[in-house]
Amino acid sequence: MEYNDQIKNRVKRMEGQLRGILKMMEENKDCKEVITQLSAVRSAVDRTVGVIVSSNLVECVLEAEERGENTDELIKEAVNLLVKSR
Repeated sequence: MEYNDQIKNRVKRMEGQLRGILKMMEENKDCKEVITQLSAVRSAVDRTVGVIVSSNLVECVLEAEERGENTDELIKEAVNLLVKSR
């Protein structure tokens, strides 16, 4: 799978958020603020996993259909990836 700039930018944004959280911790910010930011990062990770899995699934299914292969296993694998990421 080729990761496009949009997906890479999502990960860079998360990286920035994590650096910000570390700074908040070093500055002894209120735990509620830290938890709020950690929750935001977790949500961003979950959304990014979904984008990657769905993009890859579409690509793999189209390729498998072109070759006349059954796509059931690909779909099961994608669902398992999503379940594991939770």
